[in-house]
Amino acid sequence: MSEPTTALLTDHYELTMIQAALASGAASRRCVFEVFARRLPTGRRYGVVAGTGRVLDAIENFRFGDAEIADLRARGVVDEQTLDFLASYRFTGDIWGYAEGETYFPYSPVMVVEADFAHGVLLETVVLSILNHDCAVASAASRMTGAAGTRPCIEMGSRRAHDQAAVAAARAAYIAGFASTSNLEAGRRYGVPTQGTAAHAFTLLHDTEREAFAAQVASLGPQTTLLVDTYDVTEGVATAVEVAGTGLGGVRLDSGDLLVQAHEVREQLDSLGARDTRIVVTSDLDEYAIAALAAAPVDAYGVGTRVVTGSGAPTASMVYKLVAREDDHGQMIGVVKKSKDKQSIGGRKYALRRRDANGVATAEVLGIDELPEDDGTGAVDRELLVPLVRDGEIVGREVTTIAAARARHEASVAELPRAAHQLSQGQPAIETLFATETP
Repeated sequence: MSEPTTALLTDHYELTMIQAALASGAASRRCVFEVFARRLPTGRRYGVVAGTGRVLDAIENFRFGDAEIADLRARGVVDEQTLDFLASYRFTGDIWGYAEGETYFPYSPVMVVEADFAHGVLLETVVLSILNHDCAVASAASRMTGAAGTRPCIEMGSRRAHDQAAVAAARAAYIAGFASTSNLEAGRRYGVPTQGTAAHAFTLLHDTEREAFAAQVASLGPQTTLLVDTYDVTEGVATAVEVAGTGLGGVRLDSGDLLVQAHEVREQLDSLGARDTRIVVTSDLDEYAIAALAAAPVDAYGVGTRVVTGSGAPTASMVYKLVAREDDHGQMIGVVKKSKDKQSIGGRKYALRRRDANGVATAEVLGIDELPEDDGTGAVDRELLVPLVRDGEIVGREVTTIAAARARHEASVAELPRAAHQLSQGQPAIETLFATETP
């Protein structure tokens, strides 16, 4: 079965702009569009790029077939000249971007699209819908895995999101360090490890908690994780060890004062000889709750609603702006929106991550129309934009594989200054500078 088209995952005005530009003759002007966020969510120290691989998938499948053209004609969305253009649409330009898993900051050119106006503007909505969602989830997930340290986080927010957003969120969270997901489609589609055992409904299905635990252990083995807070936690733990033995894999706590309960349950498990039984905690966790449990004897965190909704920042607030275009003489000129609170900066951007002698990032340095020079001090500055699409052909798949993105996230976050890892509200961890500025 072929992938469905992504062509109608767009806004009406993208097509009407093309109609007017075709009529005026401006549709073929060379243009540069950039994706960036003017600011990070309030108090955040950095953002994480995720969704790039999904953007490339969307571009591959951005086709107006017979059914799509017939629908647009029937609804009178655009005229016949525009429908003819759309029927033969294939993206033929170039795209550069930050590699998936990379950190970003205000005005970082996360993606740069170079094409004529008509071919470039059509991608705006679908690119933003993917990057705004996935970057928001990855940015929140990164804060959570940072707070968790070496303890694994499990993504389990599918039931709190749109069905397809849940799959994308599982992918983004895994890139940002989550160990696994409950979402089976994310496992099939992207290779994210999946796990899960039983909910309270399974316990309530049986006449007693003991019967439920016995059934689960008989089917899944003693290394399973038993949910012990359906009735009384102390009794639940005792019954779990009686049924599964001291080799019980884990117990899960999903309610109450998790800090207090974790200490009590650890003490009880140890007293029963189940010293290797893990304690997994769930229940509306976010990065702050995880940090508060740092001193508790917890072995893993299950996170749902807060990770799939960006932990209070459900969008990365990225925009897709025209920053340069061809003039009447065939020369590229910078263009800029000058609204008071929505300013953009004209010209095609190039980006370096400046680093000190210890390899710690000190600034995001952007050049206009040319790559900034390494300042010659400290570690070699890192060039951030990598080719993703060249002449319409995808060339950057290797930087969007989930394993590569996950490793890149770990390395990029480790490179940031210590302040980046604080959960308290503050300014971005490094300053964004233009090549003519000095820190």
